This record gives sequence, C-alpha cells and structure tokens, in this order.
Amino acid sequence: MGITVLIVALICLVILRNRPEDKGLKPVGGEKRDQKGRCANPETVNYSLYSNKAIYHLGILYFLFGFTYVIYVTFFVTAMVKERGLSEAVAGSFWSVIGLFSLLSGPIFGSLSDKIGRKWGLAIVFLLQSLSYLLIAIKLPTPFLYLSIFLFGICAWSIPSIMAAAVGDYVGPVRAAEAFGFITFIFGLGQIGGPAVAGLLAENSGTFSSSFLMASILAAIAALLGARLRSNKPI
Repeated sequence: MGITVLIVALICLVILRNRPEDKGLKPVGGEKRDQKGRCANPETVNYSLYSNKAIYHLGILYFLFGFTYVIYVTFFVTAMVKERGLSEAVAGSFWSVIGLFSLLSGPIFGSLSDKIGRKWGLAIVFLLQSLSYLLIAIKLPTPFLYLSIFLFGICAWSIPSIMAAAVGDYVGPVRAAEAFGFITFIFGLGQIGGPAVAGLLAENSGTFSSSFLMASILAAIAALLGARLRSNKPI
C-alpha cells in the first residue's frame, strides 16, 4: 500500500498543475483578468466567503454525510458477524461488492446532478442512503441485506462529487477551492463524531440497529435539507 501511494504521489507531481494558466488554459466560466493576471471583477473575490449562507447549507449537508456514511462503513462487517451470524470472510466479501458498486457512484450521480440540479441530486442520494441504512437496521431477511449493499454502493461516494461541483456553482471557480476546503473541514467533524456516537448507542442498546437507525434518520433529514437548497447562483 505504501508503494502504491508513493507511485500515485509521483504521478501527481508529474501530471498535476496548480492553475489552468500553467497549461495556457482558463477555467470554464472563469473570471476575466487583466494583463497582470488580476481579476477584472474584484467583487467576485473580495467578498467574504463566510457570509454566503449557501456554503453553510452545503457544510451542514456534508457534515451529515460524514456523520452517517462512516457509521455504515465502520460497523457494517462487525454487525454482520455479531448480529447476523455471518463469517468474517462472507461479511468481507459483501464489503468488496460495495467497493465494486461504488466505482460507479461518482460518475452516475455527478452526471445526474448536472441534469436535474445539485439540490435534487443531493436529495436523491441521501434518500437512497437513508433507505440503505434502514434496511440493515431493522434486520429484514437476507435479500434486503443485498439491497442495502447495492443501494449504499451505487451512491457511496457521489456526495463528494456533487459537493465539489456545487461549491463552484455557488461561489464561482475563483473561490471554489477555498469553499470546498471549508465544507470538507465540517465534513471531517462529522466523520469524527459518527463512530463515537454510534459506538455509544450500540454499547447502551446492545445492538448496532440503533446506530444504523440513527444514520437512516439523519440521512433522511439531509435529503429534506438538500431539497431546500436555493437555486445555484454564483456570487
């Protein structure tokens, strides 16, 4: 794994550039600049990013994604082994299937959000994830477990793809990296809190069902909040 990461780092060093200008390119929809490279419309870069309510709205959604998805990925195998009686090998193979499906999640729902809008793209993904968590929480027969795996896998990593596009929609390309960094920090707080709260719930209730149910409820709330995003209008 370490060698693989080093190879990826080397590829990034050789291929990636900091700015489109490094390749003689301009970002699509980018700001016009004068001969010295300064933004011709300073209002788009001088405003306070943190006065944009849409960024906080996206941050809350990203927090809920971080809080809920990490519960599923952290406790899935343990719950399958301890509460469903599956062997570790079988539970691990289920996780491999999730990984296979997840390869499609970003392209599918990223493209969908381009067509129907970020708000509805986010709402649909959170709704599917809520259903996935619910199916594993209420301990239905095994076919419903397969459905939970499929639903989670097919939309597993679509939220980051949509979020990356959404911040550009709301703040424009000049401030997109800063905005995405800010909401990713909030997302990280969710990832920290999710397993801690879910672990306490599982300890007190004696089952992971309560943790998955909490994740399902919060994902459903996120779907509603996603549907209430205002229209995309860059500042």
